[in-house]
Amino acid sequence: MASEQELSDFLKSVEKRAFKRAVYAVRDEDAALDIVQETMIKLAEKYADRPSAELPPLFQRILSNATMDWFRRQKVRGALFRNFSEFEPAGGDGDFDILETLEALAGSAATESASETVSREQILLLIELEVELLPARQREAFLLRYWEELNVSETALAMGCSEGSVKTHCSRAVHALAKGLKAKGITA
Repeated sequence: MASEQELSDFLKSVEKRAFKRAVYAVRDEDAALDIVQETMIKLAEKYADRPSAELPPLFQRILSNATMDWFRRQKVRGALFRNFSEFEPAGGDGDFDILETLEALAGSAATESASETVSREQILLLIELEVELLPARQREAFLLRYWEELNVSETALAMGCSEGSVKTHCSRAVHALAKGLKAKGITA
């Protein structure tokens, strides 16, 4: 269990790097500061009872999640609070109809059709099914490395095996997934 001083020292040691990482990700210093503060608070509130050796990967995971949450919130805010005047063409003559503009946008390549949405969802379902078919250790290594974004040593620690075993399990999982998806007609 990390002491209060160890937690405080850890947070001091990572704050500048975390802020820089967040600024690079979101391109907004105020938002980056909020993300880093949110991350530090969550670490202190929920994981202060963890050993100090576990703090760095936990902090990085929380920081990544907080950054992704920020992007999701921005996307939702952008969709909900878009000003209709943004749709009006520059130099418009005042005869602007939002419904006509939205209809034109709906036909553009930037939107996804219902069939494309269904197709994408079916492919994701097939991928999930193929992941479920993997042997337990391969599935665990694959999910930790590629979905949880742990590095090889963190994955080895989490799985209780060597780094070489993690690499072997991941390689076999990737090959099995590629083979299984190719058999179903899905290629990269």
